[in-house]
Amino acid sequence: MTHHDHSHNLTSYDTNKRALLFAFLITTSMIAVEVVGGIVSGSLALLSDAGHMFTDSGALALALFALWFSRRPATAEKTYGFYRLEILSALLNGSFLVLIAGYIFYQAIQRIITPTPVEGGLMLVVAGIGLVANLASAFILSRGGKENLNIQGALWHVISDALSSVGVIIGAIIIYFTGFYLVDPIIGFVIAIVILRGAWKLVSEAVDILLEATPKDIKLEKVIEAIKKQISGVRDVHDIHIWTISSGLRALSAHVLVDDILVSDCSNVSKRIKEILRQDFHIEHATIEFECEQCEGTIFCPRKK
Repeated sequence: MTHHDHSHNLTSYDTNKRALLFAFLITTSMIAVEVVGGIVSGSLALLSDAGHMFTDSGALALALFALWFSRRPATAEKTYGFYRLEILSALLNGSFLVLIAGYIFYQAIQRIITPTPVEGGLMLVVAGIGLVANLASAFILSRGGKENLNIQGALWHVISDALSSVGVIIGAIIIYFTGFYLVDPIIGFVIAIVILRGAWKLVSEAVDILLEATPKDIKLEKVIEAIKKQISGVRDVHDIHIWTISSGLRALSAHVLVDDILVSDCSNVSKRIKEILRQDFHIEHATIEFECEQCEGTIFCPRKK
């Protein structure tokens, strides 16, 4: 890596870290504002939106956590580094969000059965402040790295919360002008569904990664076909495993049966396979073991058995 590349990566890291930190501070501050506003105004929709903002703050915290740990070197005990801590945090975060959504559902049902008066004016003011905060966070994150999956994921969380704030604002206007209090638990119910959907996605993705499942956008047969078709001398690919170490970081191991070729040619085949995996399937970390059926002498690839 050149000095220029290193400086560029360092600058990108600092920019992304600042963007995530500012967005996290704004979002966390708004959680407190919406909780107090929700309690004082009696609005379940505001409290639900605070719960939705909590999901965003969790996503932002995870993104910061991942960004920081991604720069820590691997050790002899932890040869993959600390990437999986991000996944464990995501699993805990998602599980907690399921509980939050369940509580909002319960409260919404109670309020539909027994409507509770809501101060529409205060609800409108607090929701408006929340929308401005979400838009500010979205603007800050949009200035971060376009190639960084953590940044992009956090950005979409904040945008979804901005849409949620718009829903609360509409509900507040309806309550203020009509006194139709039932709209408040209805909006809370909708926000809880959004939270549950996001939590389920977070938990299922974390579980898939921990179980080392093949990434959903990759088909093993497509990978095998690409290697066999694009590289001459490759007869078969078997014992292939593809898994995700952490979000955005994929790994592969495979046995590749080749023709009777020199060891130096095996090296070239390995480089070509890794190029295909990187370019076509976004797999950066690959371990290839070569086999051949009729190798002779020490300058050739080792026998299969």
